[in-house]
Amino acid sequence: MIPVFILTGALGAGKTTLLQRLLTDPRMAGTAVLVNEFGEIGLDHELLSPVDGEVMLMRSGCVCCTIRGDIAQSLRKLLDRQGTDGIAPISRVVIETTGVADPFPVLSTLQSDPVLWSQVKAGGVITVIDAFNGPAALARGGIALRQIAAADTLVMTKTDLVAPDAANRLETRLRSLNPAAT
Repeated sequence: MIPVFILTGALGAGKTTLLQRLLTDPRMAGTAVLVNEFGEIGLDHELLSPVDGEVMLMRSGCVCCTIRGDIAQSLRKLLDRQGTDGIAPISRVVIETTGVADPFPVLSTLQSDPVLWSQVKAGGVITVIDAFNGPAALARGGIALRQIAAADTLVMTKTDLVAPDAANRLETRLRSLNPAAT
């Protein structure tokens, strides 16, 4: 079973920066990345080499695909192609969602698609929260709260842009919203 991780958070929160840093670690070899085409892709072009129209090979050896439409269909196509077309066997998948995506339907897709549930398992939801803009997003409610509620891991970014007490208040709020998340 291949674990599928969902990387979510508001536009500009730092999802792609976090992903780029993670993918430089040799332990992340064999990672496939599905990027929502409506999101802020931002993956530096020098990190990518074309394999075909929708699949890019990252310098780290990871595969990056653009999601066009149905996530389940994109994931099935990616899994079918592993080991061919220059795509190494996949050890994990990271789905980087657009900043306005609700992670719960993605999780539901992984568990309800009859082809996928025999090949993949939910690896976790990583939600990125920008310390500068996060408090305002939380005050508006909506999707930010759903992303935090779905998280197994919360990553606070841009803490250098706020006073330490503001970062501490945000961390306290995040812990109250999702005490089970690391």
